[in-house]
Amino acid sequence: MRTYLDFEKPVAELEAKLEELRALGAERDAVAISDDIARLEAKAAEALAGLYAALTPWQKTLVARHPQRPHFSDYVRGLVDEFTPIAGDRKFGEDEAIVGGFGRFRGQPVCVIGQEKGSDTRARIRHNFGMARPEGYRKAVRIMELADRFGLPVIAFVDTAGAYPGIDAEERGQAEAIARSTEACLALGVANVAVVIGEGGSGGAIALATASRVLMLEHAIYSVISPEGAASILWRDAGRAQDAATAMKITAQDLLRLGVIDAIVREPVGGAHRDAAAVMEATGNAVAAALAELAPLSPDAVRAARADKFLAIGRKLKLG
Repeated sequence: MRTYLDFEKPVAELEAKLEELRALGAERDAVAISDDIARLEAKAAEALAGLYAALTPWQKTLVARHPQRPHFSDYVRGLVDEFTPIAGDRKFGEDEAIVGGFGRFRGQPVCVIGQEKGSDTRARIRHNFGMARPEGYRKAVRIMELADRFGLPVIAFVDTAGAYPGIDAEERGQAEAIARSTEACLALGVANVAVVIGEGGSGGAIALATASRVLMLEHAIYSVISPEGAASILWRDAGRAQDAATAMKITAQDLLRLGVIDAIVREPVGGAHRDAAAVMEATGNAVAAALAELAPLSPDAVRAARADKFLAIGRKLKLG
């Protein structure tokens, strides 16, 4: 059953009527009401396209968090063959909020890593809603260092509200683990490409997204803090999250203009959750193009270009 967001109510009503007509057609003469179905389908498609052509930053935030949006595991199944996961950080334990391993992307051996939110209640609890503890980031470092040793490109799929803020995580060195993971990204002598597929939240995202090329899905978000968190700090009112989302410039379109990301991956009309196969294909093409562009560079050139890329963000940043 499809889940609709609050602002999609007009589309939900039209599609509910469509389902009724289709059910009626199955029981009676489908030919007699085929024209009505066609007209209603066109009207629903037009309404959906109109909504998604003018989404506000807050509405994009809701789309990025949609419960049926494809997650890391979906991208692995859709884009990576022979995926073999690696578990544990060899220091404390296993953290299933971050999943990583090795496989083949369009025939090329690669390292794949990312946050997994889970698609149902049991999976969300097991993966801690994609919010990693220190052992998750230390596992990421371990996997990236293995990839670097064997000359394998790293593909990261970023989807997290942020690193886990619990006391146990802080006791085990959460900030240090995030910093080490970010450092490991910068030190890679192989190309790394990060794709923000949903939420790119704070240091929890940066720990994997400090990449040679940073891509974002069209309706994903990427920010130092959630809109609700920013509103609580700035105005002491989480209810002003919509204002915060607009002010923070968290959308892919804003971040491309500001030079924080390198490219936007188009989503199907209505968001990635409406056509997972189409968004997989578009994401795969974008990742393949980025890897091909970086392939001729030597390890030293890869490191230098990546460092220059991130240093240039603050130097050339233009607000407007």
